[in-house]
Amino acid sequence: MSKVARSVDAIPDRSAEVALPDLPAPVSQGAPAAVAAGDHDRIPRAFLGLGDLAVLTLAFLVTQQVAPTVQRLFVAGGLLEGMLPAIFPVPSVARPELFPPLSEVTWLLVVTAPVMLVAMELLGGYKRLLDQSIGRLVTTAVLSQTIAISFSALIVFALKLSSSSRVLVFTYGLLSAFGLVAHRTAAWTYQRRRLAGGMYAKNVLLIGHPRILKWLTEHVRKQVPETEFRLVGWLDVPGTPADAATRGDEADVPLRHLGRAEDLGALLVHHPVHEVIAVQSSTDREWLRTVMESCDYFRIRLRLVPEVLLVGNLGDLEIAFRGDPLRLPEVVLAPPHFDADILFVKRAIDLVVSASLLALVSPLFLLVAIAIKITTPRLPVFYPWRVIGLSGRPFTGYKFTTMVADADAQKAQLLALNEMDGPVFKVKRDPRITPLGRLLRKYSLNELPQLWSVLKGDMSLVGPRPAFRDELERYELWHKRKLCVKPGLTCLWQVSGRNRITSFDEWVRLDLEYIDRWSLWLDVRILARTVWTVVSGSGS
Repeated sequence: MSKVARSVDAIPDRSAEVALPDLPAPVSQGAPAAVAAGDHDRIPRAFLGLGDLAVLTLAFLVTQQVAPTVQRLFVAGGLLEGMLPAIFPVPSVARPELFPPLSEVTWLLVVTAPVMLVAMELLGGYKRLLDQSIGRLVTTAVLSQTIAISFSALIVFALKLSSSSRVLVFTYGLLSAFGLVAHRTAAWTYQRRRLAGGMYAKNVLLIGHPRILKWLTEHVRKQVPETEFRLVGWLDVPGTPADAATRGDEADVPLRHLGRAEDLGALLVHHPVHEVIAVQSSTDREWLRTVMESCDYFRIRLRLVPEVLLVGNLGDLEIAFRGDPLRLPEVVLAPPHFDADILFVKRAIDLVVSASLLALVSPLFLLVAIAIKITTPRLPVFYPWRVIGLSGRPFTGYKFTTMVADADAQKAQLLALNEMDGPVFKVKRDPRITPLGRLLRKYSLNELPQLWSVLKGDMSLVGPRPAFRDELERYELWHKRKLCVKPGLTCLWQVSGRNRITSFDEWVRLDLEYIDRWSLWLDVRILARTVWTVVSGSGS
């Protein structure tokens, strides 16, 4: 049995039984897909590395322009004489250096760039920036480039390169070190400000008996600020007194009561929760299975804390923590980790492709807009597409208008013609579609404005179809797992014969298959097949 099938069978659908409360909108609502992977507060290593290489290249080009000025200011006064290594040829003050052309000293950039990257890696410069102090940040940047410059000096000495210039090397080393410090300090400052503003805060949900959750709430708030971990509420477990959430005694938890442990699956669908802390009592543990299955299904980090370790007294033994800021005796069940570098590449592909296509097809946008206004003057050019995306977050995308003005009002009259099993409405020969709209849909031209949603970060090029709010209310629980990744313009269902799929369950199974098999190579293959689908005119 497949992983999807096992997950579907394991979790019962309780969404129709549960009245969900509204949680306050998180500050990090606009965060990228990396949020789902729990790595949204880390700048990808690839991004930092590319930034470092860009700094070295810029410093090298600037050095060619300013080296003569440096020579005039310092060499004649003898300042550089004592600062530069003796292995470089010492020019006469009366005869200033003649700087070689750029093509003859390119070796300096070629040599120092990889050495700097290796040194930066060994010195820990590519670890999470928020974990580094500003002093360590500066030291790492300066030291890594110093090592790179020293290595280039050894090459000059060993190979006796006559085209070397001590002024050029010194200026390049100084400018590149300053550039690395500025680049990394700017990134560090930017992240610190976002951290202070709560942009990286993780929404944390507590589960357990109220008598222990009151202490746990105070402990978490004492250990970490709300800008890092935001407690959004708690769920009670079997054995909790019915009035525990309302009475005013010492057992009250200073958090919002959101239901019971068995409601967790339905709660995770509609509200962004990044972590769950469940306190396991010594007597009642049956509810843990439901909690674990729900967190596993929706890829939410789960912290299991034995209650006995919170209330028990130890003598010589003490709990050993491994640098976790919450300092809890816990077992952490973490979802599969999508490497930040891979997510960065996926987002970079989205940005480059969407921006390029928007620029290339802008004349087509104008032609379609004119055609819509000529054929249906009273209709707007763009149709606002209000849907639900990653972690239940609503957003508004846009498509070219392809239906009559009262299309939504006519939908109720056409429900009997629905060709899809499930909550999605689809009619192959929908009478609400305009003649021009039918042509646009045949070649998927009506979808082109969604590239703007990809550029903004609400969508990706490849991902599950976003859900309408009225559809989401009729989803079964296993359907809603598709919301754990960012929606996309195309996915497996798009290239698997979407006109032939009439079962919504099969549609969702293809989305879940994409989630479980996801890789950059799979995205590339889906995009290539989508191009053929569009060109062949087999769209909806």
